[in-house]
Amino acid sequence: MRTVELTLWPEEAFDDNRFLPILYEKLSLPNDGSVVVVPTRRSIDARGKKVMVRVQCEVVTPDQHAQRSIPPTRYQDVRDRPEVIIVGAGPAGLFAGLKAIELGFKPVILERGLDVQTRRRDLAAINKQEVVNPDSNYCFGEGGAGTYSDGKLYTRSKKRGDVNRILHILVAHGARPQILYDAHPHIGTNQLPKLVAAIRETIKAYGGEIHFNTKVTDLRLEGDRVTALVLRDGSVISARAVILATGHSARDIFELLHTKGIRIEEKPFALGVRVEHSQTLIDRIQYHCQPDRGPYLPASSYSLVHQASIDGKERGVFSFCMCPGGFIVPAATSPGEVVVNGMSPSRRDSRFANSGIVVAVNPSDFKLYLKHGPLSGMYFQSSIERRACVLGGNSQHAPAQRLMDFLESKVSASLLETSYQPGLTSVDMGEVLPPFITDALKQGFRAFGRKMKGYLSNDAQIIGVESRTSSPVKIPRDSVTLQHVQVGNLFPCGEGAGYAGGIVSAAMDGERCAEAAARMLQPV
Repeated sequence: MRTVELTLWPEEAFDDNRFLPILYEKLSLPNDGSVVVVPTRRSIDARGKKVMVRVQCEVVTPDQHAQRSIPPTRYQDVRDRPEVIIVGAGPAGLFAGLKAIELGFKPVILERGLDVQTRRRDLAAINKQEVVNPDSNYCFGEGGAGTYSDGKLYTRSKKRGDVNRILHILVAHGARPQILYDAHPHIGTNQLPKLVAAIRETIKAYGGEIHFNTKVTDLRLEGDRVTALVLRDGSVISARAVILATGHSARDIFELLHTKGIRIEEKPFALGVRVEHSQTLIDRIQYHCQPDRGPYLPASSYSLVHQASIDGKERGVFSFCMCPGGFIVPAATSPGEVVVNGMSPSRRDSRFANSGIVVAVNPSDFKLYLKHGPLSGMYFQSSIERRACVLGGNSQHAPAQRLMDFLESKVSASLLETSYQPGLTSVDMGEVLPPFITDALKQGFRAFGRKMKGYLSNDAQIIGVESRTSSPVKIPRDSVTLQHVQVGNLFPCGEGAGYAGGIVSAAMDGERCAEAAARMLQPV
């Protein structure tokens, strides 16, 4: 085996019909099966005047390639095996289910929302009728918040599990193989529902269960153990092991744990707005191109960070979940609040680029809500979302302001065309956000304008609020057993518990929790 790096033009690297043959041609190797060229990383280099694409490859024998192609999983029939109860069918819950099957345990997944197909009706209702279903929306339902998102698969959490294994499992369930080597892989919101449904069918095929519209409303405890879960319809499910993977917006679960005296902790998160530009403008800045990026280069993205100075202290301002060629969507989980998020289809072919621009917040910012104890961050978050709803017109119309007008504290006389379907209301965003967040955002945007010429313009607008960047609550667990520090057979898991941030890291944490549950149920 040998590793090589090639430099390609965009039309060579991003034409699916030409890409692999070009690799053999550049390496002067026969494309007859006697040797196999495997791309391992493809990344865009836009530092020069002309954009190039760097491709790392491994040249292997057919036997080596066949060995690598062996699926990373070994599923078995678990219909009559001990059960692991999993609350939540997001990435953490689904991958916990797959891993449980591998280990010989039967996953029983309880999801408060609906299956991925039926869920679309509630997404249409929030976009068109501005009606929020608290249990079926952009956050709750099969696949969790990640299903209707950009489907980003990039993670820095390399120590938490095997990233490559997660990507291979996704490919086995329908993701494009390009995610195995793209530097910043993504699936796209139009592809994710099919993939999520395929994972569900695998779980069911091997004897696992998934129950939709099944909301957990209480835990029954005996001593330091959960003995059963109580469901919304009053039914009771016995439990020997419970993986709690309810996501970052399951406020009722946080309230339940706090009420029952099960330890939770407030944690830092980030909050701000979505900024929306023309994708063509971002392409011109990033790719140095006129008039557009052409037919081969993908929609460009950006990553920005600045340390603002607020009351003599530094506070991070950064881009979050940047969605090239994407849309802004209403992500509220209750009536009376406005929350926005971004998503992109697999082709990233919308005319708009959007990104969260958020400010780090920490427990010292939650002083007005100290009476809520460890839920103070959650109430701080909720208060801003509710203010956004009131100022937006008590609907899903989102408060918005042109970018330069925001910096000058002027209500915009008119707003731009937007990808946000429910509509926008022109307001002073300084009335929506706390002063320290407003000030930090203004400093951040000015800094970003210096880094990206043309970014700071009244041809861009900010839309609020981007508040569900991560969970405002942490559910503490033992670092070795992964069990809750008080409740022995409860495994806090994924983004909602504070142990993940995105699809891949949540999937890896789901696998780790399934392994921990298996060790508890079947000690060596």
